[in-house]
Amino acid sequence: MATGKNIRTYFEGKWHDQDLSIMRAADHGSWLGSTVFDGARYAYGLAPDLDLHCARVNRSAEALMITPTVSTEDMIDIVWEGLAAYPSDAAVYIRPMYWALDGGFMAIVPKENSTGFAISLEEIPMAPEDATTTLTRTRFRRPVIEDSVVNAKAGCLYPNNARMLAEAHSKGFGNALVADFAGNVAESATANAFLVKDGVLKTPIANGTFLSGITRARHISNAREDGIEVQETVLSFDDFHDADEVFLSGNMSKITPVSAFEETHYQTGPVTKKLRELYWEWAKDNHSK
Repeated sequence: MATGKNIRTYFEGKWHDQDLSIMRAADHGSWLGSTVFDGARYAYGLAPDLDLHCARVNRSAEALMITPTVSTEDMIDIVWEGLAAYPSDAAVYIRPMYWALDGGFMAIVPKENSTGFAISLEEIPMAPEDATTTLTRTRFRRPVIEDSVVNAKAGCLYPNNARMLAEAHSKGFGNALVADFAGNVAESATANAFLVKDGVLKTPIANGTFLSGITRARHISNAREDGIEVQETVLSFDDFHDADEVFLSGNMSKITPVSAFEETHYQTGPVTKKLRELYWEWAKDNHSK
């Protein structure tokens, strides 16, 4: 991705202080797109839910019929070894990834036990607390399991996200609010979506068209423990226009307040601010390294 600086790469059993070339032209991943990854964050000396991100990349590999080769526990240890080279105040994006090396049946199905593995660490600052984004609708939709691997964090899903973002950008907006197969809101082009109405936190119910994110789940858990009512439910675009607060939830920035959805404008409200506080309080209380 190379959007930040100070990149380190774990490949073939050791760390390299560079953005290392790791994939060959004839690798299945290069040729046929059999790549999966996950994204965790190191910030303020913490790596929240690192174990869940490492476990998910193994599940994503299995969903693409790639044989995972590194246990969650070993992956966590490798990440912390790599992070030791960064200053304690650095903000780092953590990307473990797999790809298939060889093809099996008809060259299309990934060959079992033929797997590439790497971890990329990249220093990328956390977004400022006052950073916001704007949303618009897009003609592109989230796929379903029958026609795409929506049960994995797979590279092959991202060209569709890129189309959504390009359309939003061409209209002067920062992101796209995206429909599922039924025309209801699924998520944004890059992150899960939440709204607040009359103090109730609402988010689209996980219906198999999008990844129900690790950070999304953490916000839901933190909110409920703090006494905030949470509803995972079917939400329309009108529901978002009618909301008091809207924010996006993803690993890169944790919470991104939305200032406008097309002609509808919002303030960064009390629930959004509270959930950001609760997230980092939880992270500090559950730090394991």
